[in-house]
Amino acid sequence: MDEVRIQPMTADDYDEVRALWMTIRGFGIRTLDDSPADIRRFILRNPTTSVVARVEDRIVGSILCGSDGRQGSLYHVCVAREYRRRGIGTKMVGYCMQQLKLMGINKVSLIAFTRNDAGNAFWKQIGWTRKTDVNYYEFILNQENITQFIGEDTDDP
Repeated sequence: MDEVRIQPMTADDYDEVRALWMTIRGFGIRTLDDSPADIRRFILRNPTTSVVARVEDRIVGSILCGSDGRQGSLYHVCVAREYRRRGIGTKMVGYCMQQLKLMGINKVSLIAFTRNDAGNAFWKQIGWTRKTDVNYYEFILNQENITQFIGEDTDDP
């Protein structure tokens, strides 16, 4: 296997990371929250916690990770299909968790869309607990921030 490098994500990684997101079936991408400007703002607010995985010069995995000072959150965790089941996702999650621990964060959460079968299987496999005792609510402040689910208009597996 080619050497995998886990390193902090920068705003300059956006185009390549977005291209990766667009290959991940079941991923939910928001028109505004996932724009270059909003991702740049997120990374500036959380400069050490988001991560990319590189093989040679290609980004093959990424996680947006941040904290509000009380709790950590993981967003858009993904690994390119041809690089899955090699421990890359687990290494990236470990990197993020270590960065959050250094910040004094004791709890981390994430959202995996129910239609993201591969993602949900990954979280279960690495020991995360699916919460069944809470309801998740959201209030949309900007109706232009639409979620597009990747791969649902095609017959790709």
